[in-house]
Amino acid sequence: MKVNNMKELLEYVSNKQKERSHSHYEVAKVHGPCRGMGNRRYKVNQKSSFSKFKKYSYGNRWRYNSGGISLQN
Repeated sequence: MKVNNMKELLEYVSNKQKERSHSHYEVAKVHGPCRGMGNRRYKVNQKSSFSKFKKYSYGNRWRYNSGGISLQN
C-alpha cells in the first residue's frame, strides 16, 4: 500500500494492528491461551557427590605408594 500523508499512515497502522489482534484471537480460540513451556524440558540432573574416602580406588588400592604394603618379599 502506498501512503501519501500521515493521516493515511495512522489509519493503515491501526487497521493492521486490528487485523493482527483479531487473527491472534482466532488462533487462541482454536489452540487455547498462550502459556509457558514448563520446567520439564529444562530439568537437568544435579551432580551427585559421594564420599571418596571409603572407596577402594581412593584408599586401599594405592596404599603401597605410602609405604603401607611392601612389594618386595
